[in-house]
Amino acid sequence: MILIYLGCTAIAAFALALVLGFMGAAPAAVAHAAFAIGALPLIFAAMSHFVPVLTRSGGAEPGIHRLPLVLQAAGVAVVAVLAGWAPGWALHGALVAGLAASGVLMSWAIRRGRASLGKPHPGLAWYLAALGCLALALAAILAGLLWPAAYGALRLVHLHLNTLGFIGLTALGTLHVLMPTVLGKPDPRAALRLRRQLPWALGGVACAALAGLVPWLTALGAGLFGGVVVHTLWGWWRGWGPAALFGDGAAASLFGAGLGLLMVVLAGLAHGLGWLPGRPAVAGFFVLFLLPLVSGALAQLLPVWRFPGPMSPARAAMRARLVRFGALRAGLFLLGGGLMMAGFEAAPALPAAGVRWFGVALVRARAPAGGGRA
Repeated sequence: MILIYLGCTAIAAFALALVLGFMGAAPAAVAHAAFAIGALPLIFAAMSHFVPVLTRSGGAEPGIHRLPLVLQAAGVAVVAVLAGWAPGWALHGALVAGLAASGVLMSWAIRRGRASLGKPHPGLAWYLAALGCLALALAAILAGLLWPAAYGALRLVHLHLNTLGFIGLTALGTLHVLMPTVLGKPDPRAALRLRRQLPWALGGVACAALAGLVPWLTALGAGLFGGVVVHTLWGWWRGWGPAALFGDGAAASLFGAGLGLLMVVLAGLAHGLGWLPGRPAVAGFFVLFLLPLVSGALAQLLPVWRFPGPMSPARAAMRARLVRFGALRAGLFLLGGGLMMAGFEAAPALPAAGVRWFGVALVRARAPAGGGRA
């Protein structure tokens, strides 16, 4: 049930971020409402779900399942401090809690990988790299708080390691496994792509994180990370074709998230070259990438979490409700994100409508407890 709870609260956190943005709250509070309260705990929960699959081992222990709740509580504290509702010392406690939770999950994933029956799936390496980026991001901002003179540079390191590093690497590593599941069609080249892409993706993240200190790394980072995204999207297009990718609402949302991530990378390049302010690029990451990614993934995973075990009529019905109009919702997110980065003031209404649309689908998709199990 905790996975279902975190999936629903992630959508609620995204809605909260949009509301805070409309209310004129501090941009840092808006961003952390989406990332720290919504995305981060959900990603931890998804890792606890997928690591046993990638290592062919049993389910996660109860303590691992509680880590996302620790992170969510820390995220609430961060937003409260940034919005001026809580004392500053709470921020330090939240950062320490996040570092501890990251270390625990990483240690657990490493142990599972070593105990795997055979060699673990290469997606596990992406998760470990993502967790390493998160730990470095939290350490960087903590160091910035303790060393104010370096706060500006370390904040940029924190930003890029969180977005492209933690969220980006986790998403790409998961999508190689999730997209074939969504389509019900194998991807025989997924494991090979994962092995080959990780060094390039990590290089792109490292360049982006250091670009604030060495500006010429911006273009290199965009080329490396953007190349990985293009390679992934092209592999899907060539392997399955547009009919399959756009014929399923979840697949269309996930493919849209990939397109959105590519747009974000290009926006980051434009920002590094001085052509675009930084704030629209951060908003674009949320709207162009995170919203279609999470809505598409939840459309596939929530029915599985709600009705575990073999396929059942109740699970199929719930999935059908959630994937319906998925391509149109993804279109709202991509169009809205593009218009937001172009400076249109009314553009946030489009992603807000998409989030509301998916929230209504979640409410309507609820089935009677215990029904439909096979």
